[in-house]
Amino acid sequence: MSVSNKKAVVLLSGGLDSTTCLSMAKADGFEPVCLAVAYGQRHAVELERARWVARSLGVTDFRVVTVDLPQVGGSALTADIDVPKDRPESEMSHGIPITYVPARNALFLSLALGLAEVVGSSDIYIGVNAVDYSGYPDCRPEFIRAFEQMATLATKAGVEGTQFKVHAPLSGMTKAEIIRAGVKLGVDYSMTHSCYDPDKEGRACGRCDSCTLRRRGFEQAGVMDPTLYTAGV
Repeated sequence: MSVSNKKAVVLLSGGLDSTTCLSMAKADGFEPVCLAVAYGQRHAVELERARWVARSLGVTDFRVVTVDLPQVGGSALTADIDVPKDRPESEMSHGIPITYVPARNALFLSLALGLAEVVGSSDIYIGVNAVDYSGYPDCRPEFIRAFEQMATLATKAGVEGTQFKVHAPLSGMTKAEIIRAGVKLGVDYSMTHSCYDPDKEGRACGRCDSCTLRRRGFEQAGVMDPTLYTAGV
């Protein structure tokens, strides 16, 4: 069944995964309503990239919600805590890193759910990835399914019969598979930003977990990495 012109709320950070996810939502026939969140992240350059991505993909409804998560703290992305660098990939796959932002995806999906109710959508897209997920518990499929159940119970639309669907099309994919899929969809990855600790010019550090996974993904995909890194990386 065609979903042409049916709206879907897409959480868009301006990163590699969310940009690919947006392209997939469009390929699925949805009209995207993009939601970015300014939560006090140290890598706020991603918000600028999200605008670029949305504009380049013809998105006409792009919104930014501001949340002051530094008041909560607890993460190297929102507090004065050093971002880990040069961690071996074996270490990344064990434990939850200090770059985890407490309950971030639960918050983001809640904001997307509210927006979905307002614009009359039952579909939400999020670019979480449970393979190269670097230890984040809120990227797991179990969390996504649990949120879907909560969405039905917590909303007027759900009580009245709407079945919300949280699409996480990247969940079972490696970073290389995500990149290959994006290339097929025509994604321009030079617009995207993944680094947790960019310099003042917005260049990627090349050493944080996110940069490491991104660089490895391009290598394994056999695709040229268009990322602008700091000098000497």
